[in-house]
Amino acid sequence: MLCDNCKEREVEIHLTKVENDTKVTLHLCKQCAQVKGFETGDSILKSPLGGFIQAMGKGGASLLPTPADGLRCSACGATLRDFRESGRLGCAQCYESFETHLRDLLRRLHGSSQHVGERYILPGAGGTADPRIHLLDLREQLRRAVESENFELAAELRDRIRVLE
Repeated sequence: MLCDNCKEREVEIHLTKVENDTKVTLHLCKQCAQVKGFETGDSILKSPLGGFIQAMGKGGASLLPTPADGLRCSACGATLRDFRESGRLGCAQCYESFETHLRDLLRRLHGSSQHVGERYILPGAGGTADPRIHLLDLREQLRRAVESENFELAAELRDRIRVLE
């Protein structure tokens, strides 16, 4: 089968996406996929994250295509490609520059991009927090869990809130 884009090389990558309730499938060669900004299976597996995923038994081929790596941090000049290759960000501003990509990555790895868990109480702080503040905190965690569609955590938080009420 020939590439849908160049119609010269053999297809190696099949992309399927949903647009306006219709399924669109693209059949591309490696070169055309890279030009369109999609990572190929080889480039995913060469990255530290790809190695981690492969070691976890998931394989890199199941990952969704990602946009071009040309996005740059305004403070240090690091690119998204640099992060994918090294697994490290260049500066504190990189977290804001690459926020959407980092959120997607965290959601895929951890199931959520928000931390919801117990908070550390500093020694000497008395250890007894105001129950009203704790209840408000649990409600905020519940809201974030529902937003990120983490319904299992949301159910657990709902039950904890009911106990406290």
